[in-house]
Amino acid sequence: MNKQKIGFLVDSGSDVPLEYIEKANMKVIPLKIIYKDKEYTDKVDIHAQDVYDRLDQEIPKTSLPSGETISKMLQEFKNEGYEKVIAVTISSGLSGTNNMVRLMAENVEELDVFTLDTKNIGIGSGLLAVKAADYVESEMEWEVIKEKLQDDVKKSKIFFHVPTLEYLQKGGRIGLVSSILGNVLNLKPVISCNDNGIYHTVAKVRGNKKSIQKAIDLAAEFAGTAKKYNLAIAFGGKTAEVQVNDIRAELKNKLPNFVRFFEDQVSPALGVHTGPGLIGIGIQIIEE
Repeated sequence: MNKQKIGFLVDSGSDVPLEYIEKANMKVIPLKIIYKDKEYTDKVDIHAQDVYDRLDQEIPKTSLPSGETISKMLQEFKNEGYEKVIAVTISSGLSGTNNMVRLMAENVEELDVFTLDTKNIGIGSGLLAVKAADYVESEMEWEVIKEKLQDDVKKSKIFFHVPTLEYLQKGGRIGLVSSILGNVLNLKPVISCNDNGIYHTVAKVRGNKKSIQKAIDLAAEFAGTAKKYNLAIAFGGKTAEVQVNDIRAELKNKLPNFVRFFEDQVSPALGVHTGPGLIGIGIQIIEE
C-alpha cells in the first residue's frame, strides 16, 4: 500500500487499462447489462463482442450497480487499512454512477473519498484513473492530487467514430448528437463529450474511413503544441479490431511524443449504446 493509504475505485465504463487496475490494486464498480432473461456483470461474465453478436435479437439495457454494492466496496477499503479513496467515474452527464458513489461515500465514516467526475466516457475517463495512479505513486500530497485531477479533466478527450447512430438513439443516449440526414448521405459523425460531459457531434464526414481519419486529426488538434501526452485506441468488436494496426501507425506518426499508448476493446456497457464498429481515439495532455 502507498504511504498515504490511498485506494482507487473506478467504474467498468471507464475502461481503465488492466495493467493499471492490477498495478494500483483498483476496485472496479461493475455496470450491469440486462437482457429480458438474464442480467450480466460488465466485463465479468459478458464481453462487448457477446453484446454485438446478439444485437439483431435484442438490444439489452444497462444499469448502475446498486448502492449496496458500492457501500460494500468502500467498506472493504476501510477494512484493508486505506484512509482515502480516489473514485473515478464516467461522466455524470451520461450515467448516475458518479452521484451514486458520492451519496454512498457520505455514509462511510473515517474514509476520505474524492469522487472525480471525468466528464468523459470509456478510456477518455480511464486515462484520468491512470493519471491518479501516477500521482499517488509519485507521492504527491492528497490535496494537490485532487486539485490536479480536477484540472486534468479538461486535458483528457476521446473522439469516437460511430458507424451508425441507431444504438445511441434506441438507448436514449443520443445527447446533442443530431441524426438528421446522416444515413441518407452516408454522413458519419465524430462524437465527443462536451464540457458538461454530454455527447455531441464535433464533425460529420462522408464514409467510415474519412470519419476515422477525422477522429485522429481532432486528437492531433487537441494535442496542439503539447510536449507529452498519453494516447489510446478503443474499438468495438471484430469489425473495428482489424483496423487497429493502421490506426496505431497513423497515430504514432502524427503524434510521436506520446508517453504511453493504450488499446483495448470497449466495455460491453458502452458497446450496447454505440453498436459494433466503434473506434475511439483517446488523448490526454501530460505536459503543455
